[in-house]
Amino acid sequence: MKLDSSRWTATLAGRRVLITGAARGIGAALAARLHERGARVALAGLEPELLSDVAAACGTAPWWTCDVTDRGTVEDVVGSAVQELGGLDVVVANAGVAAQMPVLGGDPSVMEQSLRVNVLGVYNTLRAAGPHVSHERGYALAVSSLAAAVNAPLLGAYSASKAAVEALGNTLRAELRPWGAKAGVAYFAELDTDMTRRGFGTEAASAMMEATPRSSMIFGVTPLEVGIGALERGIARRSRRIVAPWWVGAVLPARMAVQPVADRAVQRGLRDILEVARNEPVELTTPQPDPER
Repeated sequence: MKLDSSRWTATLAGRRVLITGAARGIGAALAARLHERGARVALAGLEPELLSDVAAACGTAPWWTCDVTDRGTVEDVVGSAVQELGGLDVVVANAGVAAQMPVLGGDPSVMEQSLRVNVLGVYNTLRAAGPHVSHERGYALAVSSLAAAVNAPLLGAYSASKAAVEALGNTLRAELRPWGAKAGVAYFAELDTDMTRRGFGTEAASAMMEATPRSSMIFGVTPLEVGIGALERGIARRSRRIVAPWWVGAVLPARMAVQPVADRAVQRGLRDILEVARNEPVELTTPQPDPER
């Protein structure tokens, strides 16, 4: 369906938006789309050269290098964004990482860092920005995943962290309501980003995809444009739920019935795939600051 861009331009024009994880992928593409629609965007992320390029393409938008696991830094960035934009209408807690991790025998550091970035990072962002979007035009969006609802092998850390993000978003929705503000949760299947390509670039993930039918919901990759279009519409509407592709919306309420089907779909060769994953070194999809520095 073709997007009626004029409708969303009128709704989004002048909206003051802070996006984390804005250096690449979903965050960078969303910043460009919202700027195109007339929103005033501010950007936060870990990669200054990439952030600078995204900001330049968004009318020299303000940007800050920000490790979302550092609560003080997040508070400073939110305060600076509020000052630069003259307030805040929307916050998109998008920063996140992923890496394969079998629950048994996987690298514990993957779980630990996934929780730090994907859960505490989202919490830090929503906690700092929440008071500023607590008004009748305010909206907070927590970017979760289909993995929060339907869980696959190798994705234990990612699925656990995104389930927590879903819970944070749902909780915040109720807590913002007395002020007329709204909160939403975004659920994507795999979108075509460099994060997805890096995550699927391991030997174990490649073997899993080969063993799983191409039609499987779990491993199908959707064009990034589909997700950005859904985000544009959802932010304009201050939606409680944003999904991409469309079928994710049908899976969410049926998650208890879908999980056993997904479990059976990935059993082919799984024992050998898990053994490969336990012995395969992996890195997070976005390099993280050295915690010792």
